[in-house]
Amino acid sequence: MTNPAYPIDGSVKPEVTAFFDEPTNTISYVVKDPGSNACAIVDSVMDIDYAAGRITHDSADRIIAFVRDKGLICEWLIETHVHADHLSGAPYIQNALGGKLGIGENIRVVQDTFGKIFNEGTEFQRDGSQFDRLFADGDAYTVGGMTCFAMHTPGHTPACMTHVMGNAAFVGDTLFMPDGGTARADFPGGDAGELFRSIRKVLTLPDAFRLFMCHDYGPNGRDIRWETTVAEERANNIHARDGVTEEEFVAMRTARDATLGMPKLIIPSIQVNMRAGKLPPADESGKTFLKVPINSL
Repeated sequence: MTNPAYPIDGSVKPEVTAFFDEPTNTISYVVKDPGSNACAIVDSVMDIDYAAGRITHDSADRIIAFVRDKGLICEWLIETHVHADHLSGAPYIQNALGGKLGIGENIRVVQDTFGKIFNEGTEFQRDGSQFDRLFADGDAYTVGGMTCFAMHTPGHTPACMTHVMGNAAFVGDTLFMPDGGTARADFPGGDAGELFRSIRKVLTLPDAFRLFMCHDYGPNGRDIRWETTVAEERANNIHARDGVTEEEFVAMRTARDATLGMPKLIIPSIQVNMRAGKLPPADESGKTFLKVPINSL
């Protein structure tokens, strides 16, 4: 059973619009309260040409245009975790549309870990104060009249949260589509056993609940997909379906992770996303730089 304190209500069915970012295989979402024009934006993207060191906002602009065209009111910008494969567009969207920016409270653990890796000075705050709201397990909030809540689902990172809005759950990188399996657990602060337990926690939501992925890579050449259900994951997830034990999962995940290279955008992504999507402060000349830690990841 899920935590009885969670305000689960499958009768509320938010309208979910997905935005696929092909360069990073990221899916962002606009989640509309069915009873009002209020919405939340989940896991937005800021574009970067890493080789050129150039930031643009085409992906975020598409979301902004959609929200404005539909007459929606942005109340929340949700980050399911500190992403390692794309930069967050949340502050750019917040500047255009308003809303509060939220992430899991263990962002402070991530900031402390990566603050050391990137040799950030004391001016880099490691208390999560860059965000408007730090969610703990079970924390509730509203989008219009829709009650939403956060489930702490660590393992991929310590700060991972699954956000449940009505009958829709946004799982971040905890789960992929059934034929894609699960996220890696070998980043600093990751843990395969924790990831397994988090997945089982998500999969105790009602079977009919919709699950929305943060990434899809089209395994075996199929079309990109991002929506499934709890029942489909429990029956068919290639890594974590019903019957797979924690021991089996940890062995699989550990062996698989050892074969994976670092995401190509991890260095800029972590530096920006641990700052709530903001770039590092400019130097005395007004120029902004990103650091490359050598032999640290």
